[in-house]
Amino acid sequence: MNLIGQKSSKTYSANLNIWHGENYELLDIDFKPNFNLNFLERRPFNMWRYRELIPIEKNSQIVSFEEGGTPLTKVNFLNGCSAYIKQEQLFQSGSYKDRGSSVLITKAKQLGIKHVVQDSSGNAGASIATYARKANIQCDIYVPADTSKSKTMQILAMGASIFSVQGNRKETAAQAFEAAKKSYYASHCFNPYFFHGTKTFAYEICEQLNWNAPDSIVLPAGNGTLIIGSFIGFKELFALGIISKIPKIIAVQSTNCDPINRLQQNPHFNLDLYEAQETIAEGIAIPNPIRAEDMLEAIKATFGEVICVTETEIILAWKEMSQQGFFIEPTSAACIAGLTQYLSGLDRTEVCVSLFSGSGLKSIEKITKILAM
Repeated sequence: MNLIGQKSSKTYSANLNIWHGENYELLDIDFKPNFNLNFLERRPFNMWRYRELIPIEKNSQIVSFEEGGTPLTKVNFLNGCSAYIKQEQLFQSGSYKDRGSSVLITKAKQLGIKHVVQDSSGNAGASIATYARKANIQCDIYVPADTSKSKTMQILAMGASIFSVQGNRKETAAQAFEAAKKSYYASHCFNPYFFHGTKTFAYEICEQLNWNAPDSIVLPAGNGTLIIGSFIGFKELFALGIISKIPKIIAVQSTNCDPINRLQQNPHFNLDLYEAQETIAEGIAIPNPIRAEDMLEAIKATFGEVICVTETEIILAWKEMSQQGFFIEPTSAACIAGLTQYLSGLDRTEVCVSLFSGSGLKSIEKITKILAM
């Protein structure tokens, strides 16, 4: 197992304390897992049951709250369609980001790292702070100044230091990146170990469907952590002969912040000049995702598509889910809005999976405004 430069293909030992290649090149992990279903006997149903599929060396240093094993629930929608929803809002920190944080912070601990830096619109920051606390690693989280107070309070409760940035996610990431040059960047989009945690989302779905892959999977498209991770996971299961197909990846963005949609329509679109508008779905308000090309590759390779949803559609989706007893954050509702839009044009026999990406407790201020409408 090695780290490999995404553009240069230069290899680095996975035992090195690094998070980038030369000239801050993005790294991927060159990892060929060895796994068969017999390994799962008598193991608890959490993400670490797939231990051999995760690029971590020492079992004794795994940083875990026994995360994973979230319910896969059939949900019916007002348009008459239905889909399977993975309830990822039930994680330790309240979002699916715990999958990536468990693997990334485990690797940091094994490397002997004592301090990490991360930037986030809230959920990833809360998640990294939670796992860093468990690993006894100091943690600095950079967030936009308008991040939900619920999320910043959660980060502070975990003992992390918060740096509030007067600017958008792009400017927040830039400040964190500079700080990380003197530390270790526990970035959910830059650091490749995060994706090898989120890929367990794909493993669990297939196992819960009796080791069958769904026909399609509808995911939020912010920094791409779940899109890229799921694509890695499905490809690994396919290569191992465990599943017979890779599902279409459907990426959901807000019409107010739709960089992947714009790039798909025009490969020469300059994201550096893109000025997104504000959206209630703060978790996917990423105007210039660092791994945009990886997201586009996953969508194209699976014959997927990008769906954009309006603020009104997000609010209506949130209200529909709350009426069914699901208390989710607006970013989750954006994904559900995209899901229902996608389902409306489908053959009803297609097996489609999506998720509740984060708890409503993350966004009390925004939900208060929705309820006042």
